[in-house]
Amino acid sequence: MTRATLEKKRDQVAGMFDQVAPRYDLLNDLMSLGQDRAWRRQVVRAVNARAGENVLDLAAGTGTSSAPFAAAGAHVFPTDLSMGMLVTGKRRQPGLSFVRGDATALPYRDGAFDAVTISFGLRNVEDTAAALRELRRVTRPGGRLVICEFSTPTSTPLRMVYKDFYLATVMPLFARLGSNPDSYSYLTESILAWPAQQPLAEMLAAAGWSRIAWRNLSGGIVALHRAWAE
Repeated sequence: MTRATLEKKRDQVAGMFDQVAPRYDLLNDLMSLGQDRAWRRQVVRAVNARAGENVLDLAAGTGTSSAPFAAAGAHVFPTDLSMGMLVTGKRRQPGLSFVRGDATALPYRDGAFDAVTISFGLRNVEDTAAALRELRRVTRPGGRLVICEFSTPTSTPLRMVYKDFYLATVMPLFARLGSNPDSYSYLTESILAWPAQQPLAEMLAAAGWSRIAWRNLSGGIVALHRAWAE
């Protein structure tokens, strides 16, 4: 893609999230059948934020994912491209310091963070490889990365039910509850197009991350990737 095409896609995605921001958290709960809360708890455990650490929560949306890091005493920086998400988040979580930032050109110095994390947002970035390099740039040596993202179910029966029934039939029903049904059509398409566990691990390695591992959640519907900056 040309730079102009990438920027157009970036702006379209940001605009889409601006529109769904007020009902985003509620619809996530409904569409995941409540599983998103369990997935996010796994992220909190994997990041293991400690008091005084600097933590970047990228694609933080309304700050739901950032609040536990702040509660642990870390200095958390909820960062998102969507102004609609940031405005909604600031209204709901006034104690958090939200930052508008592009995942491919983060507004932070080299090695600024002890831990960086992104949940259910990496597949929405127009240039995944560039985002992984930026996350590596802003992580100090010895720092850690946690990615939580939709992935590929490991068993054939689950994969068939998930893709052929849930994504194709159930997800469109939930989409009608939102103010922008097209955004949830995009959600389905982005999940289907996203690489499986091993290819994402290979992308992490190519971006300069080390000690890469992943753990499947909900049978691989979601995967939790961890890596280190060395």
